[in-house]
Amino acid sequence: MSIVMLITMVVCFALTISVAVSIGLSAIFGIQASNLNMLISVKEMFSAINKFPLAAIPFFILAGNLMETGGISKRLVDFAKSLVGGVQGGLPMTCVLTCMIFAAVSGSSVATTFAIGAILIPALIKHGYPTPWAASLQATSAELGVIIPPSIPMILYGVSAEVSIGELFIAGFGPGLLIGAALMLFVYVVCRRKGWGKNDGDGRLPLSTAFIDLAVIAAGVALLIIGNKFIGPALMGANASEGQRDRYTDLIGVGLFAAYFVALSLIPKVRKALHGRAAYALMMPVIILGGIYGGVFTPTEASAVAVVYALFVGVVIYGEISWRDLAPIFKKSVVSSSVIMFIIANAGLFAFLITRAGVPDAIGQYLKEVLQSPMLFLLGVNAALFFIGMFIETSAAIIVLAPILAPVAVYFGIDPVHFGIIMVVNLALGMITPPFGVNLFAACTVAKISLDRIITQLIPFVLVILVCLMIITYVPQISLFLRDIVYAK
Repeated sequence: MSIVMLITMVVCFALTISVAVSIGLSAIFGIQASNLNMLISVKEMFSAINKFPLAAIPFFILAGNLMETGGISKRLVDFAKSLVGGVQGGLPMTCVLTCMIFAAVSGSSVATTFAIGAILIPALIKHGYPTPWAASLQATSAELGVIIPPSIPMILYGVSAEVSIGELFIAGFGPGLLIGAALMLFVYVVCRRKGWGKNDGDGRLPLSTAFIDLAVIAAGVALLIIGNKFIGPALMGANASEGQRDRYTDLIGVGLFAAYFVALSLIPKVRKALHGRAAYALMMPVIILGGIYGGVFTPTEASAVAVVYALFVGVVIYGEISWRDLAPIFKKSVVSSSVIMFIIANAGLFAFLITRAGVPDAIGQYLKEVLQSPMLFLLGVNAALFFIGMFIETSAAIIVLAPILAPVAVYFGIDPVHFGIIMVVNLALGMITPPFGVNLFAACTVAKISLDRIITQLIPFVLVILVCLMIITYVPQISLFLRDIVYAK
């Protein structure tokens, strides 16, 4: 059965059939070769997508599309440019920083590429940057969309390897910040050497506007903490149970924060003053990530909150989403979600069959015998994942490989959360490497150039990510430091 499935998949790839269909066809032929009942395919495909955490995927996709249309992306660009746009090379640094902020809500690198690239690629070209270099920068920066939480691939890894999604999310901050800082340093050095970007500060908002936006956010967070840590406990008294105390203090903190947000929205002068600024946009990741790690809601519930907030800001606050825009936004989100769910369903059936055939156990035993130390295992896995990521879509690769590799990683004493971050970062490289790099296609579409024109410009960016990957792989505390603080045993 395994041989039939492998041959079918190779033939399908050679015929350039899509990854999801290739995996599904190979699974169907595997069932036929094993004389199994075809009803197994329906059962396993349904089981693969019948998991509550996966409900977060369509919601985060919809939230990202609402952000793109609702003016949030543009304001995030203005905010980032006011912070770093004043130095030489500030515009490409703005691209990286904006992608880091946008990634804190969207969960998708392709959405990040289109939402931010549509604004910044033309701006980079206008300021004299070569079009292929601008497209390469945008494609690479957008990779942060699946590394900085929330992240759709992290959700898939958590479901496949039975690892806490909340722990994966918080473990992604360190690697995301490392890669973002490395990219910003790299583009700064390149711009200084080539003399690019001397006029990048033209048209940027003053630095004080960014500080005002941050002050607005800080005031809201301060009210949340005051309500949760001081007012709530004082009102509860000493006789309340721990469960009642937690629920009540959360309610007080969230209530103060919500009242503050509503006040900003309803006071005409304040609303007008903040209309063109990024305060409301920046509040979105604060609400989503703060709610998750504050225990107010789960990552799946957070995805629904993200949709409600993005819709409210886009329609009511910024007024850039009309009711006519909703149908195209919903259609685009449904199509994107359906593609991912189709991949998950087919990959789930494929994973069931290879597990039934004993392939994961055989591979795991082989790796234990050949790669007899954790360092060698991680090096071998990184090499294999880098190659696999070039040809197989990230979601499908995670669903198929995570159940195989995660137990072996645990056998070698590697934290499964750390290993999940390694997998996500490595396979995210596949989004910016030919021949099937989805970020490359998206960036080329926005920049209106062919893929072959950006390959040479892309190589240095890939090398920067590879260096960061090696650091993330062999310095686990970059991923686990925050996790160990928040989820202290």
